[in-house]
Amino acid sequence: MKSYICSIGTANPPHKIPQMEVAEFMASALQFDEQDSRKLKALYRVSGIGQRYSVLQDYTRRNGEFTFYPNTPGLEPFPTVQQRMDVYKQHAVDLSEQAALNCLTQTPAIKLTDISHLITVSCTGMYAPGLDIELVERLQLAPTVQRTAVNFMGCYAAFNAIKLADAICKADAAANVLLVCTEICTIHFQNNPKEDHLVSNALFGDGAAAVLMQGRPCSEMSLELQSFHCDLAPAGKRDMAWHIGDTGFEMTLSSYVPDLIKSGIKQLTERLLQGLKTTLSEIKLYAIHPGGRRILEVIEQELGMTRNDNRYAYQVLREFGNMSSATVLFVLKALMDNLTTTDKDEPVLSFAFGPGLTLESMLLKVHYAGAAE
Repeated sequence: MKSYICSIGTANPPHKIPQMEVAEFMASALQFDEQDSRKLKALYRVSGIGQRYSVLQDYTRRNGEFTFYPNTPGLEPFPTVQQRMDVYKQHAVDLSEQAALNCLTQTPAIKLTDISHLITVSCTGMYAPGLDIELVERLQLAPTVQRTAVNFMGCYAAFNAIKLADAICKADAAANVLLVCTEICTIHFQNNPKEDHLVSNALFGDGAAAVLMQGRPCSEMSLELQSFHCDLAPAGKRDMAWHIGDTGFEMTLSSYVPDLIKSGIKQLTERLLQGLKTTLSEIKLYAIHPGGRRILEVIEQELGMTRNDNRYAYQVLREFGNMSSATVLFVLKALMDNLTTTDKDEPVLSFAFGPGLTLESMLLKVHYAGAAE
């Protein structure tokens, strides 16, 4: 039995914010002096991000015009977790619906009522009855659709959802699995000058991505799942973490993370490819989660990749920033949109990273209808 990624759809909220406008907002919110503002803006300039999307308009406005944050010095009283969850609940289902419909329009033979399993993924908001039930109602899926929620796992969570969908498809040849990752990261801005918060405030944006998976190819081109491998680097447990605080979800993201990934990425790749008829030198197609510009660079150094090999990751980072679990699916979509028949049977190597420090990897193969099995 096999499983295939048949189509990927994406969605972003309407507010597109140039990266340096976010830097201006942050410097003002943190009440930085000229020297600290200059350092902060330098961090934003070298991030590799040109723009991000947010459900909040405040990041494009001046103090006195905010609708979510208080119009006060230091934005006090700072929004609570409940206020942030209210915003999440208001916008998450809309983004999820847009991504799902974008995904399914690419495979017109599959109707909404054909969906047998729904997997929702998020680490930026939670409520119950949750996003999964709202999406069933909004899309008018069958009430008997089997639902699973993958919550609070961070940037690598799409891999866990794909593994689950892979198992479902291999167990049930008739399954049509819809997987939706929805992250609203920008509601969790923290007005704290600690380095962890400065870095995370500089990286994250909002977006959703949906994937249709089946136990059979369902379009001219699809990605066949080949293998998965997960590893932990416990030495980085405190360097990348995600906690619920009194005023939102708080990200720990230290400057050591790229070095930790670099030390483990080659071993992770070797273990993934072990036993398969593929070597690292044969791989030319990559879909790497752009956790940040430096992370992409250290992976290239360790695996002997070029920047062009990593072009889809840089493209997504530049246009959208880091959208947590949805991001690697944006990268996979960019790759799929550029495949041609000359890529038939080519392997695709994909990575994502998150709290733990968790390193996830998978190998896929480009499948074209009519190709020999």
